[in-house]
Amino acid sequence: MTVTQTHPAAAEAHETAAREAATPAVTAHEAAGPAAAAPTTVRSALRGAAPRAAELVLAPQAAGRRARTIALLSGLAVALVVVAVLAAGVGQLHIPPPEVLGAVLRRFGIDGGAAATHVNTDAALWTIRFPRIVMALLVGAALATGGALMQGVFGNPLADPGVVGVSSGAAVGACTVIVFGWTFLGSWTAAVAAFVAGLLTTLLVYATARDGGRTQVVTLVLTGVAVNAVAGAALAFLTFLGDTQAREQIVFWQLGSLNGTRWPYVAVVAPLVLLGILGAGLLARRLDLLALGERPARHLGVDVERLRIVSIVLVALLTAAAVAFCGIIAFVGLVVPHLVRMAVGPGHRVLVPASALGGAVLLMCADLVARTAVPYADLPIGMLTALCGGPFFFWLIRRTRRSAGGWA
Repeated sequence: MTVTQTHPAAAEAHETAAREAATPAVTAHEAAGPAAAAPTTVRSALRGAAPRAAELVLAPQAAGRRARTIALLSGLAVALVVVAVLAAGVGQLHIPPPEVLGAVLRRFGIDGGAAATHVNTDAALWTIRFPRIVMALLVGAALATGGALMQGVFGNPLADPGVVGVSSGAAVGACTVIVFGWTFLGSWTAAVAAFVAGLLTTLLVYATARDGGRTQVVTLVLTGVAVNAVAGAALAFLTFLGDTQAREQIVFWQLGSLNGTRWPYVAVVAPLVLLGILGAGLLARRLDLLALGERPARHLGVDVERLRIVSIVLVALLTAAAVAFCGIIAFVGLVVPHLVRMAVGPGHRVLVPASALGGAVLLMCADLVARTAVPYADLPIGMLTALCGGPFFFWLIRRTRRSAGGWA
């Protein structure tokens, strides 16, 4: 009996003690609840605030980059028009800018601008100067766009159609046609030969400079030296084989010049250049992805090898269009893309059109100097671009070597 009566009391006492012991624990937990939840709340707040803070930091940078892009493209477009008007008016027959504008307006049936004060004004403009100016615009845009493409495809700041020997290879193709008198494609024969030779040279450079999935700087430069040396020997041999007229044309190819440009030549070059620039613009997004590296680009859906092949074909097309009628004009494709990249960044959607405009302005300025630096003489434009681009190339080599900590 005693045990039976005691056990319920003990059990009840035990339950009461348990409830009393549990009550402070629950109260302490409830009291500690807000404090314990506070770190989670802070982390959530920080997690939500981080994107907003990033947006606040990056928004001014994006706006500034957009403003620089608009300013650069607008400035280059204005400079293109200004330089074209000045170049059209400068020469043995001086033509004021109002008369130049008047001649253009009258050609399109618009009354405006100043009337010509010299009887030969229209003939000088439309027969000699305007074809040369338009050719300078097209060739400069082609070379600069080709340089931007090569640098994007090779992932190398030293890539350029002239530096790696593509221009020399294209010149050999064109000069071979000239020496042997082949005309099976009419006026397109030299351009097609230059395109094929430039394409083969570009493929050779690409295959030689690649090592372990990367383009080696030293290999690229040495390949260019070798290609230029072989092309120089081939041009010398063609000079030996050719007659007097062919030799004069070969010298023209080696020095580079816009002298003697006529509208039929412009009509051949223009579609090639426009096609090449349009193709480069369509590849801009994939070139930006390739800049992240081959493996990330493949993960993002880029067919890297196909992109490289298409880009190489476009570079050969642009280089052939320039070399076929104007000869070797070096360093335009090296200098212009770098200056544009320093101004607005490496994005190819801006780099390609800005390089085309910058190359056009640069070559028009160089041609203006070539026509006016020496009275009654026409300096080779390739000589001027080499004089300006050579020091820039030396600076770029040193800059690339310092940034890489040695040769890559």
